[in-house]
Amino acid sequence: MTHGFETLAIHAGQDPEARTGAVIPPIYQTSTYAQDAVGSPRLGYEYSRSANPTRDALQECLAALEAGRVGLAFASGLAAEDTLLRTVCKPGDHVVIPDDAYGGTYRLFAKVAERWGLAYTPARVSDADAVRAAIRPGVTKVVWVETPTNPLLGIADIATLATVAHDAGALLVVDNTFASPYLQQPLTLGADVVVHSTTKYVGGHSDVVGGALVAADTDLGEQLRYHQNAMGAVNGPFDAWLTLRGIKTLGVRMDRHCDNAERIVAYLDGHAKVGRVLYPGLPSHPGHEVAAKQMRRFGGMISFRAAGGEEHAVEICNRARLFVLAESLGGVESLIEHPGRMTHASAAGSPLEVPSDLVRLSVGIETVEDLLADLEQALG
Repeated sequence: MTHGFETLAIHAGQDPEARTGAVIPPIYQTSTYAQDAVGSPRLGYEYSRSANPTRDALQECLAALEAGRVGLAFASGLAAEDTLLRTVCKPGDHVVIPDDAYGGTYRLFAKVAERWGLAYTPARVSDADAVRAAIRPGVTKVVWVETPTNPLLGIADIATLATVAHDAGALLVVDNTFASPYLQQPLTLGADVVVHSTTKYVGGHSDVVGGALVAADTDLGEQLRYHQNAMGAVNGPFDAWLTLRGIKTLGVRMDRHCDNAERIVAYLDGHAKVGRVLYPGLPSHPGHEVAAKQMRRFGGMISFRAAGGEEHAVEICNRARLFVLAESLGGVESLIEHPGRMTHASAAGSPLEVPSDLVRLSVGIETVEDLLADLEQALG
């Protein structure tokens, strides 16, 4: 990185357009391109599944923000995950996954990839020994990590797990969605691939769905690029443009998300109707020291357990007004949800099942006093 994060977010891959000088990259809303001669596509563009200038701008920016070699944009975070798995794994291989992970990721492994012949073992990624014990020598191809995890906000030591994975001949893949590249850059700590749901903090405005992969190694990145084209789960040019627009304010948004989250954690911690607050910024959090070492700040996601049990947790979600009851996260507006019945319902009955009294907050950038007042009335 030759420039600061905010400079890269605004300028990487986004030079003024050559013909008109347009400061913002154009939306190349086209499916195909005129060729100068048979076998001579202009600037290498043939068909927008394979390459599109707007998507290329986004991909270059993503690679710069994650300090990677190759960035690739997809139609969704799960499309990115699926493409990655089918690039680096084959039937008969094995993956270690977090025992606390996004429900959609678990569903991809348990209901889709396993039928294809890809085995998986859940392990507590905050415990390097547990991850090491879950690895099957010669068979494990990927150690898959979320940090912070979704929804229990566990913390994995990326540098340590990179060593564990590499010693076993496996890749370390880090889902960096909760932190965003502003708060954490896993590739600089030894990870091989970073995954994002760009729908979340990267896009940041709850108006576009997308995903991304960023590879530390050029050869691996080109393998992923081949499969991106061959499998075809790319985002459209308008989606790429919206995501790129959101990236420009990622740094300033993340600072406000963190500011607001810290105020809300201080309010919830010790509240009579809150059993336990899960936030890596709390000194009492078991992963606090690791998070402080590898993150710029501690993020805008908070989970807590309702003191009154599952029904109380559901009531809190239903009573909230300014916190919108909705799935997803990372937008400028604050969201509240009950993971057990919403985003993580697919994990019910599995080792990844979440506590039934859990409430998850995605803290937005509104006036924090208004958010605190809403939580006060929602808690009853």
